[in-house]
Amino acid sequence: MTTASRVLVLNSGSSSVKYQLLDMADSTRLAVGLVERIGEEGSRLVHEPLTGPGAGGGKRERPGAIADHATALRAVAAELAADGLGLDSPELAAVGHRVVHGGTRFTQPAVIDDEVLAEIRNLIPLAPLHNPANVTGIEVARSLRPDIPQVAVFDTAFHSTMPEHVARYAIDAATAEKYAIRRYGFHGTSHAYVSRATAALLGRPVEDVNVIVLHLGNGASASAVRGGVCEETSMGLTPLEGLVMGTRSGDLDPAVVLHLARVGGFSVDEIDSLLNKKSGLLGLCGDNDMREVLRRAGEGEESARLAFAAYVHRLKKYIGAYSAVLGRVDAVAFTAGVGENAHQVREAAVDGLAELGLALDLEANAVRSSLPRLVSPDYARVAVAVVPTDEELEIATQAYALVTR
Repeated sequence: MTTASRVLVLNSGSSSVKYQLLDMADSTRLAVGLVERIGEEGSRLVHEPLTGPGAGGGKRERPGAIADHATALRAVAAELAADGLGLDSPELAAVGHRVVHGGTRFTQPAVIDDEVLAEIRNLIPLAPLHNPANVTGIEVARSLRPDIPQVAVFDTAFHSTMPEHVARYAIDAATAEKYAIRRYGFHGTSHAYVSRATAALLGRPVEDVNVIVLHLGNGASASAVRGGVCEETSMGLTPLEGLVMGTRSGDLDPAVVLHLARVGGFSVDEIDSLLNKKSGLLGLCGDNDMREVLRRAGEGEESARLAFAAYVHRLKKYIGAYSAVLGRVDAVAFTAGVGENAHQVREAAVDGLAELGLALDLEANAVRSSLPRLVSPDYARVAVAVVPTDEELEIATQAYALVTR
């Protein structure tokens, strides 16, 4: 068994790489950073060492041309080396990669070999915006350190426990089988982390806690988790289904797509762009930033008030639906950028749900904090929690557990 304890977590996007280096001996962060606008004008690397000779000096910004992901990762390696945290360190145990779609093939993290990488490539049609970039990041990292394990951690894996009758859409079974059409769910690393952290906050074993997790960022999803196991989640074949999001519509009558094609003359690509990039809060009021929506709604702008009301209404529907799915709910946990920081969203989502056992301590709810906390009064039958998510730590934890078995 390896004595090395560091894990480099890579989240490779189409034009960016987010990264964190963690020491799993005590789950501390050693460095964090971002390379953005890869292959574009204005590309830059922002790096912050949290230990070593550069610690305490704040973020270092390196502007300049970054042509591709290989160049980006070599620049990351150079920054880490300057802080005594280089990728050639014998303390590096693994590189953990976020991979968005694992299909039905990957229900657990996987050490990446040629076969696994080929399977991830085969899943590109299910995640054409994400898996190609994930593959690129894996290929480059493998070339830089072919001697250490590269581990894929899948966004979809946590939701693979959904019962078959939940995961299946009610369409022709042969067609669904042929084209791999089913509900997969996303944000799985966040839902996994937050459901466990909520149980810890309640001081109870995760196996004894039923929680509704609301991951509310620009992308948003809900999950019903029974005893640490996902029973249902709001996103489906793609991240488009479910809650109202920053730029995504969420739940939609599928005939809207047919109507746009037949009556509006929209192409498939135009409909895809409309529903994924021009809908949600942005479509309703022209802003996808909840802070701006709240500001404008507070000033009485009708479109912003409508957008906020639609957003909250969908949240309430899912809280109610997942209360029915679970039967007994011990906590509702809010997480991610909006869930952690917009107290108005939490207040509006819980308002009127006293019959479901939900209540808020308005004073506690209004307090900003980076710590997990309860914002419900002691008498509430269902706890309301704010639990900052930590997807990088979850990826590192899963990757390290796999390589140190």
